[in-house]
Formats: sequence, C-alpha cells, structure tokens
Amino acid sequence: MKLDLSAGSIHTTLVDSLPHIVLKPAVEELGLDYSTQLAKLRSRSWATVGRSPMVAEDGKTRSMAVVPVRTFLMLLATVNEHRVAKEIRPTLVAFQNETADAIEAYWTKGGAINERATDEQLDALEQQIEEHRIRRALGLVQLIAAMDDTVDPKWKRSRQLHHYAEAAGEIAEIPAEDRALLVETYLKDRGLTPDECRSVRSSFGRRVSLAYQMKHGEKPKDSVGLVDGRERAVKSYTEADRPMFDKVWDEFYAATYPAQQALGEAS
Repeated sequence: MKLDLSAGSIHTTLVDSLPHIVLKPAVEELGLDYSTQLAKLRSRSWATVGRSPMVAEDGKTRSMAVVPVRTFLMLLATVNEHRVAKEIRPTLVAFQNETADAIEAYWTKGGAINERATDEQLDALEQQIEEHRIRRALGLVQLIAAMDDTVDPKWKRSRQLHHYAEAAGEIAEIPAEDRALLVETYLKDRGLTPDECRSVRSSFGRRVSLAYQMKHGEKPKDSVGLVDGRERAVKSYTEADRPMFDKVWDEFYAATYPAQQALGEAS
C-alpha cells in the first residue's frame, strides 16, 4: 500500500489492520539520522512507536520500528528543512506548506479535502459528514428537551420537530405561525450583510422585545438560536410575530437601509 503525499509516495505496512510506516528506510531516504529521529519520536506525547517483524533485504525477518501514519506525518511537519538532503528539501517544504494549509482549513473552515483523494476516500468522507450531521441534529433535540420551563414550549416543540426532520434528511412540516423567527434571520431576510447584522441586531432586538412586551404584556421567553454559526441564547419569536418585526424595521431602520428595505419587500 502506498500513501501519496506532495512530498512523494511512501510505502506502508498493515499493523493490526492499520497502515504504518517502517521508520528506518523512510527517514534515511530523507537523509536524516534514524537513531536521532527514533529518540525524538519516543520523547513526544503525540507520537506512537511500535515494533513489527519485517523481512529485510537479506531475506531475514527482523523486528523493526513502525509508526502510525499520523505520527510520521507529524514528524515530517516538524523536521528542520535544512537538515535533510538537499535534493529532498523542495518536496519536504512542499509537504510542510500543504500540511499548514490543511491545518488552517481544519480550524477555520471545519475541514480540508485532499485534491488527490480517491473516489473511495471521498465517499468515506461524505459518509462521516452525514453521520456528524445526524449526531448534531439529534444532540440539539436532546439539548432542547433539557431546557427548563422558562423556555417557550411552542418554540421547543417546533425546534425539536425541525431537528428530528433534519436528522432524517427531511423538511419538518411546521405551521408558519409556529416556526421560530430569529432577529438574525429577519435581518438576513432584509438583505443586511454580516457586518450590518452585527451592527444592528442588538438595538433592533431590544426594540422588538419592547414591542412584544407592549403587545402581550410580558417579556418574550428565552430560547436558543444559531447566531454567527454558534448556538446562543436568544429571545423566542415565531413567524406570527413578523408583522411586529416589520413595524419596528419600518419605523427605525428602513430609512437607513433603503436597498435592504426593497430586498425585504421582495422576499
């Protein structure tokens, strides 16, 4: 089995059904000292070093150091480029740059896809994403069920139905008047940019809350909504409250955002 990297292909061997790198030939091919790199790995908490019987070039079976793929890739990423053979240096640097890009994408975008991925790898990745989506949806159902009585029960029921349907890959059939309406959603419907939403939502939210109290004689209940990609505490409204949102918008914001006003009417 071969592992294809920007730094070239590396042969692997299976240990307990998992691909491992035979360490000695792999590091010596880079022009590195095997004993030094083995000692380095044994001192790192992220590294795992094992032994496996291997058939050597002389035909004899010897116990050789092997490392999981993740350990070897971490080793490559931390190698000083000036300590490898000169002819190897460009490919090592290319690998380290690609690794840095992948790490950045993992933390800032939620993941990275290797442009050399096979169809089988892409299918497996797609399955993992689908399983994660289902776990997240069902986790939100449980989270909402655990909320106390201060949370609007109508909102709780509508969100649970929504996430149950999401887990099943369907669209929940929720009456329009029971569908949750977030301040963030309303502002996006009006066509505000993310920066404009962040600038407006606090004051807009306070005015909507006050309008709700004047209309119903009580404060809106608490709930949880997706704001800037994160679950946060928000006030509970439904589509039945949209005319109230429209009134606040028209009175306080329409003149400031005329283009967004037109977008809101079109939606």
